[in-house]
Amino acid sequence: MCGVVGISASSGVNTQLYDALTILQHRGQDAAGIVTESNGELHQCKDVGLAKDVFRQRDMERLIGNKGIGHVRYPTAGSSGPALAQPFYVNSPYGICMAHNGNLTNSDELRQHIFRADLRHLNTDSDSEVLLNVFAHELQRQGKLVPTPSDVFAAVAATHQRCVGAYAVVGLIASYGLFAFRDSYGIRPLCFGVRHTDQGNEYAVASESVVLDSLGFAVVRDLAPGEALYVDENGELHLKQCAAHSQLVPCIFEHVYFARPDSMIDNISVYKSRLRMGEKLAEKVLRLRPDHDIDVVIPIPDTSRVAAQAMAETLGVKLREGFMKNRYIGRTFIMPGQTQRKKSVRQKLNAVKLEFQGKNVLLVDDSIVRGTTSKEIIQMARDAGAAKVYMASAAPGVRYPNVYGIDMPSAKELIAHGRSDDQVGEIIGADWIIYQDLDDLVAAAAEGCDGIEQFECSVFNGEYITGDVDSAYLEGLEQSRNDSAKTARSQASANARLNQVVGIHNNRS
Repeated sequence: MCGVVGISASSGVNTQLYDALTILQHRGQDAAGIVTESNGELHQCKDVGLAKDVFRQRDMERLIGNKGIGHVRYPTAGSSGPALAQPFYVNSPYGICMAHNGNLTNSDELRQHIFRADLRHLNTDSDSEVLLNVFAHELQRQGKLVPTPSDVFAAVAATHQRCVGAYAVVGLIASYGLFAFRDSYGIRPLCFGVRHTDQGNEYAVASESVVLDSLGFAVVRDLAPGEALYVDENGELHLKQCAAHSQLVPCIFEHVYFARPDSMIDNISVYKSRLRMGEKLAEKVLRLRPDHDIDVVIPIPDTSRVAAQAMAETLGVKLREGFMKNRYIGRTFIMPGQTQRKKSVRQKLNAVKLEFQGKNVLLVDDSIVRGTTSKEIIQMARDAGAAKVYMASAAPGVRYPNVYGIDMPSAKELIAHGRSDDQVGEIIGADWIIYQDLDDLVAAAAEGCDGIEQFECSVFNGEYITGDVDSAYLEGLEQSRNDSAKTARSQASANARLNQVVGIHNNRS
């Protein structure tokens, strides 16, 4: 999962892009990058790390121009390191840079075709670079010295025909404009807004509406599945549906975990959906244990707080902040490696013992993936003096890997895979565990929005909407995503930095 933003304005956009990336930082902490365009020249700064560490004052001064795009990276496909920081760039045609959120499921096939048929070179193992080269090749096939909006849309349409998977894209064409498009299922979120000025309309595109709100843009709407946006050199907005067949099937995990609660995604309030998740889960508790002995509901900061509040109100039980969070520690779910994840839990959270001593506590989390974090937190509750520790998950059991841009580990590393709820509860040390039912989760996310017939729920039910994911694909995914493979890639990335491999550079020079 990554965060993307693009802005076309009448004055410099560097600080606005930086602000946008800090707002989207929760979507990726591996790397950050910005590219701006001025008089046909593209200016770039990108590196590994948080946005606040990547961009210094001297970097911002060099990022001149009234158009630009930005990206925060959370690694899914491929490895990690400076060469994988986005946006990516190709010099032909025109000079194009692109930032991408999602994951292509046919990237291996495309990589071969790009080399053998398109005669293009790829410098990384990133599917985002694959997507950029596909789009660039299709735009070059239009054969125009000066591309028109129709040429850009034709290239997007051809990209839809070749690329399978999830992608929300923003990009720049040097001297010509800002573009953005969304995959034909709308799996990954992308919205746009407008800001009226004396110089004319300014436009912004972002992964979440909170960016537009914070920068003073009025949210227009989400891009439709398969739709493309283009803001030309004169600041004129162009929109077109570029997919032959499209259906809105957004990723439900955005509502469970990734998106900020103050965002609207596909016209659905993330905050309201999380409230409804808590209400429905509390109703399940009351059905299964009408005479429950829960003394206090305690959220596991931060994404579960809204659901926990609704649970406490529905159950008629006190809500208490039992864990204090160190806000300078990254999101545990995003961190690679069991040891690092386990260590970070104790660094990130500290129990308020008075809220646990002698009480039966219901801990509420947004989801349970590997179970490592949950086990540590339950033990912290017991160490703080809890009499009984119950665990509630606002999402169903995560039993299958994600192939559309979320780094869910291999199936064998998912604690709920092949296990009953009671078995999971026993492993993590809970006196009782309760999961959200999938039907209730879908209902909580969909309420009030008539445009969504279904959600992408593959991590819960193993049903992959693109239809190209089979057992062989998942087996290959498992080999590349297990913790040992990630450790090996991290070491290789470190060695590459030491050896100055082509394509890895220091943008501080």
